[in-house]
Amino acid sequence: MFRLKHKHINIRLFKTTAGSITILLAAAFFSCKPNKAEEIKELTNKEELPSLILKDLTSIVSDSGRVKYRFITPEMAQYDQRSEPIVDFPNGLHLYVYNVNEEIEAQVRCNYAIYHQNEELWELRKDVEAVNTNGDVINTELMFWDTRNKKVYSDQFIKISTDSEIITGRGFESDDRLENYKILNISGILHIDEDALESGSSSGN
Repeated sequence: MFRLKHKHINIRLFKTTAGSITILLAAAFFSCKPNKAEEIKELTNKEELPSLILKDLTSIVSDSGRVKYRFITPEMAQYDQRSEPIVDFPNGLHLYVYNVNEEIEAQVRCNYAIYHQNEELWELRKDVEAVNTNGDVINTELMFWDTRNKKVYSDQFIKISTDSEIITGRGFESDDRLENYKILNISGILHIDEDALESGSSSGN
């Protein structure tokens, strides 16, 4: 297991034919030499140990040379020895989604995340907030981002805030741009009167 701690490490993540993520570190070589019986015993269960840990990381996910995603995270741990390999983000991340012109078209923040490599699936948890190019804000406690099938979904409570209304409900489906979305079971719609808000703000001054 390699443990690194640096500021603003820039690496690139590339998809392989198996759909997994490979981390490339330029001009870096490491070795681990356990010299205690306890350390050797600990390493026998490789599946439960991260093969790589990175701190204060900024990273890019590319496909055919085009930037698709960029994320910033305090800590990332890769578990590639598991039968279902994952990349774990125990302290959350800030994920940016780019269009074909490499312009930001959506972004997501959360306090915990897992990337399932075989499924090419982001599992975003704990105080998830997503924003699209229209400025619509989506809040929930669980969101799945299926990058292979280009869709986003959740079966949890959802709140969507736009310029004109706040919609709440349970269950959510969207494209990967977070623009063509719908709440499956709507529980409430609050219409926002912008003129009234501006009038109230002016009178308060």
